[in-house]
Amino acid sequence: MRTEKINKLFTTLLFVVLMPVSMHAQSTNGSLEEAQKKLEKAQKELEKAKKEMEEAAKASQSKEQKQSNSAGWVVPVTKSKKNNTVAKSTTNNAKDNKNDEKYHAGAVTTDADGKVKFALKLNIPNKTAKEIYDTIYEQLYMLTEDENQFDESSIALVNPQTKVIAAKYKEWLVFNNNFLSLDRAIFNYTIIAQCEDNKLNLTLERISYEYETDRPSGFKAKAEELITDKEALNKKGNKLNRLTGKFRRKTIDRKEQIFENIKSAFKL
Repeated sequence: MRTEKINKLFTTLLFVVLMPVSMHAQSTNGSLEEAQKKLEKAQKELEKAKKEMEEAAKASQSKEQKQSNSAGWVVPVTKSKKNNTVAKSTTNNAKDNKNDEKYHAGAVTTDADGKVKFALKLNIPNKTAKEIYDTIYEQLYMLTEDENQFDESSIALVNPQTKVIAAKYKEWLVFNNNFLSLDRAIFNYTIIAQCEDNKLNLTLERISYEYETDRPSGFKAKAEELITDKEALNKKGNKLNRLTGKFRRKTIDRKEQIFENIKSAFKL
């Protein structure tokens, strides 16, 4: 593309250089006015060619910059998913202890922007970033295959160069499951893992819920609207609210279960 523009510009310039000779010959024959028109036309074509060259250069620079910004990020090849089922998970169906302090004030952490974010930082001695990356990739993929996961759950993006993995999950968060009733919500979240030599920094964030959306009383909500200290606890911070408390309780349980499985993978 750029070579074609350069050739065109060269041809136009050559035409302009030869134009005086043509003008002289044509003035001798009484065609000075016609030569002047051709010269003006050539000048316009030259300006047009210059403008096109500048636009092409800008477009090429922009494309190279975008490629540089996205360097290293790839979408991993996905495997086929098994059919989604609802399992009677020990964690999901454990009897609630409403007085358990682990659900009280401070149990749900937020970042500087007020977004709910759970962090796991592990020191993993004698392991390279590549070894940690391979292990956590396998763990995050296995999580997409859990019994309560939807087909949409996947490892969305990876960067093998910087050793970063981003995975998105959609699963059933089960509050109660017995022969009389099934109470559950769709639980959406993202896990981001950053691997270094001897270290793993992982976050579970961008949490949202979909609860009984096929009913008039159903809703969709972000974690910030349901499970923070302000939304899920009483003023003293030592008791769960009746309506939002179950979301906080089960989210904390699920987070702990995921983090414990990751620690076990590294024998920690």
